[in-house]
Amino acid sequence: MVARVAHLGKHYGEGAQRVTALDGVSMGIRRGQFTAIMGPSGSGKSTLMHVMAGLDTPSEGRVWIGDDEITGLGDAALTRLRRRRIGFVFQSFNLVPTLDVMGNLRLPFELGGPGPDAQERERIDSLVQALGLGDRLRHRPHQLSGGQQQRVAIARALATAPDIVFADEPTGALDSRTGREVLGLLRSASTRSGQSIAMVTHDPIAASHADRILFLADGRIVADHRAMSPEQISETMLNLERLAA
Repeated sequence: MVARVAHLGKHYGEGAQRVTALDGVSMGIRRGQFTAIMGPSGSGKSTLMHVMAGLDTPSEGRVWIGDDEITGLGDAALTRLRRRRIGFVFQSFNLVPTLDVMGNLRLPFELGGPGPDAQERERIDSLVQALGLGDRLRHRPHQLSGGQQQRVAIARALATAPDIVFADEPTGALDSRTGREVLGLLRSASTRSGQSIAMVTHDPIAASHADRILFLADGRIVADHRAMSPEQISETMLNLERLAA
């Protein structure tokens, strides 16, 4: 397992105002597995990802990255862990606007120390070529299309060879064709490089690229399936929404 949680709970507020976002969730993600996390609005899917990634703290339960428990880590230790062992891809790209493409790709290494070593520079160069960014290295984010910006974000997430990449609605700001390209890149990272991907999405077409799909409802995992077609995913989501109504 590259990431796992046990008996995970997350609550907001107290007393009558208390809201339960996660309720006793236990699950894990294996190396090389591309997992889509789905559920109706408010089901807890983004909260689950944020807690697994160390971006939020659980109210109860335990969280591991690899064999290292991160549940009780302080902010400084969590920051160090996220820099090298966790990659992030967000809907809003989250690129630094004042840095060019190469500056954004080098950023995780610059923050964590003296910069990439020879092996890491070779990995960055390989990603640049694989993602078709070779002629964009001196461009800043505002000079790139949305698809190109997301390619940079994916390359940055993979550059440190993290244990797992968390992707939060990575195609939400893209047109359908560009979205398919981005999903293909994530799928390739999983199948060819053995990279673990956990992707939160509401899109059945996006989720159909995954080899495992977790469905959440009311803060609990209610279904855990292998790869499904968009039609099967849509039907499962519709049934969940009917039950929640």
